[in-house]
Amino acid sequence: MHAEIIAIGTELTTGAKLDTNSQWLSLELQAQGIPVHYHVTVADDLDANLNVFRSAVERSDIVLISGGLGPTLDDLTRDVLARLTDTRLVLHEPSLAIIRGMFARRNREMPPRNVVQAMFPIGAEPIPNRRGTAPGIYMEIPRAGRSPCRLAAMPGVPSEMQVMFQDDVLPRITPAQAAGLVIRNARVNCFGLGESAAEQLLGDVTARGRDPEVGITVHEATITLRIVASAASVAAALEKIAQTKKTIYERMGEYAFGEEGDELEHVVVRMLQEQSQTLAIAESATGGLLAHRVTSVAGHELCFRGGLVAVDEAAANARLGQSGIAPSGTAHERACLLAEACRRHFGADWALSVGQRSRNTDTENASEAPVVLLSLAGPDGARAVELNVAGDPAIVKSRVAKSALNLLRLKLLKSQISESK
Repeated sequence: MHAEIIAIGTELTTGAKLDTNSQWLSLELQAQGIPVHYHVTVADDLDANLNVFRSAVERSDIVLISGGLGPTLDDLTRDVLARLTDTRLVLHEPSLAIIRGMFARRNREMPPRNVVQAMFPIGAEPIPNRRGTAPGIYMEIPRAGRSPCRLAAMPGVPSEMQVMFQDDVLPRITPAQAAGLVIRNARVNCFGLGESAAEQLLGDVTARGRDPEVGITVHEATITLRIVASAASVAAALEKIAQTKKTIYERMGEYAFGEEGDELEHVVVRMLQEQSQTLAIAESATGGLLAHRVTSVAGHELCFRGGLVAVDEAAANARLGQSGIAPSGTAHERACLLAEACRRHFGADWALSVGQRSRNTDTENASEAPVVLLSLAGPDGARAVELNVAGDPAIVKSRVAKSALNLLRLKLLKSQISESK
């Protein structure tokens, strides 16, 4: 038993508008234990709609449609459903009365074209619209040798569609799901390696057909492992998730940093608070993004001493009272000096510096990819690491900021482990 979601509208296929209805419906169906196998977006074209509807009814047990129920000429859903079922549209007087009443309450005259919204394919059930003028359409379409396909067409306006789905569509399709099936979700977040390397470490955890299912998504270098467990009870589903989490942490090790909505900054601030330590930041390559991430976490004021944003290393040193520092030494040594100066200036236990994005001037190879120098200074000295920032410029700053936070996280993690021994 699975579902398919069809979003209708040329404004969606051209990219003028984003299809949020399909995402919302998928989450609602998943919570009911109804898996979604297909998302289809189709323009306002009668033949294209008819082809999509035919395929959906043939391959899916539940079909949910959003859009195409308005009064204009490009609203084709009711016509397509009539052709799909080889029938004709008939007027439903009770629905027309409701539409007329809605216009009357607004002191507006109903345009003649709105009558079409009260037209339904023979055999269809009108679904009331408590937020707008367009009723929905529910049909059970016979299929040879199989149970009928349950199809519901709803308005494209999200506020209208959501109420209609929850109040009138869900009760019609819920009995179709497996009795007592419960689905629960969880996320484990990782950082510091690529997607293919993560899959290699995880092994069979991400294998198709595994129970529970584990999928991988990547966003700005953060890898999220999404666990979906189904069972006859909530307790059984949560137990499956707990066992899978245990396996993930065993295989991913220190790459796994948090769960659900945790970002690296949440984990770092939490660890600093737990160890009663403080942090300062000096950054140029990230333009203040690193400090922004830290200060977006509730309670950051308990551990964040301050920071500065400068255009380059020289400007940062000048702000920290080191304007006379010699430009000698390796780039790593200069980065360490900057982090140590930041730590002293703000009186923090730890300081992170993010050097200005530049080519590696310590070598003569001009073809090398640009690098950023991250440095962490603490009670036991400072160390710097190079970060290759080749790739999509749109995510470079975010990846650099995350890498700096991860450098501190790993250091705090080692301190935590040492103290516990």
